[in-house]
Amino acid sequence: MKLLEGKVALITGGARGIGKALALRFAAEGAMVAVSDLHYDEQMQATENELMALGVKAKGYASNAASFDESEKLIEEVVKDFGRVDVLINNAGITRDNLLLRMSEQDWDAVMAVNLKSVFNLTKAVQKTMIKQKSGSIINMSSVVGVNGNAGQANYSASKAGMIGFTKSIAKELGSRNIRCNAIAPGFIETEMTHKLSDEVRQQWISTIPLRRSGKPEDVADVAVFLASSLSAYVTGQVISVCGGINI
Repeated sequence: MKLLEGKVALITGGARGIGKALALRFAAEGAMVAVSDLHYDEQMQATENELMALGVKAKGYASNAASFDESEKLIEEVVKDFGRVDVLINNAGITRDNLLLRMSEQDWDAVMAVNLKSVFNLTKAVQKTMIKQKSGSIINMSSVVGVNGNAGQANYSASKAGMIGFTKSIAKELGSRNIRCNAIAPGFIETEMTHKLSDEVRQQWISTIPLRRSGKPEDVADVAVFLASSLSAYVTGQVISVCGGINI
């Protein structure tokens, strides 16, 4: 039996990058997958088709995770279409990097809204369904910079650190309802975003990683499968770094 057979997973920011890798890995493990992103565009449609080609029920949704009302509506639509939500992965995120000296209020607010408020929005909305089910796994996609900080990313680091505090609090609030909440803290992962960096910058990053390589989205997806499955039935309130040892 596949590890996620019969489960329904909702992945925000699921049309591309790490989110798409998560969706495909979950589908390969037998999960029915709902993915959301800001727009239902060609990438979303392609992801939806790839998921269905794996033989599972899948659907893409256009939804702004930073909007409280849209998040409520998204959960309602997923429950209507799939009947339940067993796994929520809060993966939606943006960067607006700059030194604090040059960072605008708009860049601070945008990152907080998409990266952190979205986690509140979706978790608050989904908890009703999970409490009724008496089960659920919530996985929040944090970052190693949320653990260690990073110059030029005060907004991003703060949002990801806030996510960790939120994760630990929700694990305590919902544990008695058999709902687990954990965070994953990826390090330098190869995505469309990192491909925009110069080879020199990428090599500088890699030289600081004990495993001497960048991570792949699939490395993150493997840990997410563990946290979503019964293999982690006694794991909650934890932060698992997927970083090649960069923060040890």
